[in-house]
Amino acid sequence: MSKSKEEKAYLDRVASLGCIVCRSPAQVHHIRKGYGKGQRAPHWLTIPLCETHHTGSDGIHYHPKIFEMRYGDELSLLAETIRRLNG
Repeated sequence: MSKSKEEKAYLDRVASLGCIVCRSPAQVHHIRKGYGKGQRAPHWLTIPLCETHHTGSDGIHYHPKIFEMRYGDELSLLAETIRRLNG
């Protein structure tokens, strides 16, 4: 599904925050909580993660349970992302 201009702008804002874990340059991660393996959360339910914390060996995709123990669950990270976006 293609992104609307508004969704693209939102995703760019999320990524511009820097990784929610380490503040490095980030990409967006669609949260998985409440969604099946083949489903993706809406673009509004995203958190900024650097490549390492997103898809690397220390990342949420590689070891989700370990990631959550170290850095918090996706919903708390989403809440922090929203707080940062709203200044």
